[in-house]
Amino acid sequence: TVEVTADDNVSSVAAKLQDAGLIEHKWFFRMFASVAGAEEKIGMGTYTLNTEMDYRALIVGMRSTSGNLTAETVRVTIPEGYTVEQTIKLLAKNNVASEEDLMKAARTYSFKYDFIDNESEELSRLEGYLFPDTYEFYVNGKASSALDKLISTFNGKLDDDLLAQAKERGYSLKDVVIVASLIEKETDGSDHGRIASVIYNRLDGPGDKGGTYGYLQVDAALLYGLENHEGGLTNADKEKDTPYNLYKKTGLPPTAIANPGLASINAALNPASEGYYYYALGDDGLHHYFTSYKGLQQFLASQNL
Repeated sequence: TVEVTADDNVSSVAAKLQDAGLIEHKWFFRMFASVAGAEEKIGMGTYTLNTEMDYRALIVGMRSTSGNLTAETVRVTIPEGYTVEQTIKLLAKNNVASEEDLMKAARTYSFKYDFIDNESEELSRLEGYLFPDTYEFYVNGKASSALDKLISTFNGKLDDDLLAQAKERGYSLKDVVIVASLIEKETDGSDHGRIASVIYNRLDGPGDKGGTYGYLQVDAALLYGLENHEGGLTNADKEKDTPYNLYKKTGLPPTAIANPGLASINAALNPASEGYYYYALGDDGLHHYFTSYKGLQQFLASQNL
């Protein structure tokens, strides 16, 4: 494979082709490329090429429908924990594509990955799979290509061995991504593994759950399921019937609630092995962990919450 980035030009592409053993002489490829108008054909991407390709076939094999080496690009950093909707708005703000086209692609484009539900037309079908990172995009490019770049990066981050271990515990890739999204929205930044351990402990048991066996009671999930919600959560919110209300519904929500970073994904795949079933944010801005409901209540009573 050969990866072409926004920093490449015909000369650097020729060097990459030579390093990959696909061409013998860089100078001859550059000469051919100038005649063939390669700068207007080759685009950013990762391409599978082979030694049976002549120079013309190599150039065609690196063609991108999104743009080319002379096209304007923009660098965008997508924060960890952004939802699909937030990610789309950020991409549109940076002129990667229009918000309308990005929304349409997110809902209806048929992506080539088995873990994407191409039968659904909900934005949530991509939730958890748009990997947060810094990317280089073509300006006013193809919306589906921009989203595919994020999904492809997610796919490349997966650890097959850890996924196999998760499967042995009874958790699918979708489950792992959902758990990772809950961790991402709940962590204080230093406790990904512990949050993961609490989630799995409450799902699997046994232990002291204070009568809440199987209920994750994650506020971030509840908020995700409430449309146009403003202000803090109320007891009335916790009574609302949505698939994301983990106060009323046991188990995991139907989809991820955000796009997690690598630390959260790794924690979901390899959680800490601890006996905690509860955690709460203290006055010090950090999470405190408890094995019993009584311990949690005593802690909450001691805080200025």
